[in-house]
Amino acid sequence: MDCRLYRKGLIVLLVAMTWQHTVQAQTKSENWRDTLNVLNKQIAQSKWSTELHLRKANANLQLKQWQYAIEEYALVLQHEPRNPAALFYRSYAYTHLRRFDLARNDLSDLLMMLPHHFEARLSLAVVLQQLGRKQEAMDHLNQAIEQCPDSAVAYAARANLERDMKQDEAALYDWQKAEKLSPKDPTYVVSHVDLLLVLERRKEARRVLDAAVSRGVPRGMLLEWYAKCKR
Repeated sequence: MDCRLYRKGLIVLLVAMTWQHTVQAQTKSENWRDTLNVLNKQIAQSKWSTELHLRKANANLQLKQWQYAIEEYALVLQHEPRNPAALFYRSYAYTHLRRFDLARNDLSDLLMMLPHHFEARLSLAVVLQQLGRKQEAMDHLNQAIEQCPDSAVAYAARANLERDMKQDEAALYDWQKAEKLSPKDPTYVVSHVDLLLVLERRKEARRVLDAAVSRGVPRGMLLEWYAKCKR
């Protein structure tokens, strides 16, 4: 696997993980299309309802209709400029369109209102990294970890940034913390191993893989990385 592609995929994954527990999943998109049709009818037949428009925007998100979701959240914010859900989820949609400046603006506004909003701070750090504002991103990640020291995602996000900043030892420490907090998640294992391989520390990488298998991570998910340790 091309290391650059792997790391690009990791960044995308971190963005998704940042929002994952607040965006509801649905197995079949047809269900969301049906929901969207019902919501459109309800909105057309009723007076203004923030709840209905937020539900419609959520359906747009589930269907990956990012621009439609953005427009719906904009309507909500016209009526309620300080609506935290609209700001947060619009930034999520902006991120998928790689409109990182606009995502940053929404998240910054949200944090001005709710400075302890963990997901917003973590999301802002990831967005700032995409904008190349690495030290500012690091400041937010440090705050996020101080606020929520048991978050594996926060340590993973900081490790990814530290690697980007060539702070390899710090990144190794944070990958270890992420693994400890989420011991059966293979994402953190392979990220840790990937960095060790870049540093030509193959024996150590093999020990990390063996330890992960002993914790219950399926060996089959790590075969590619075991093979790299033999090269």
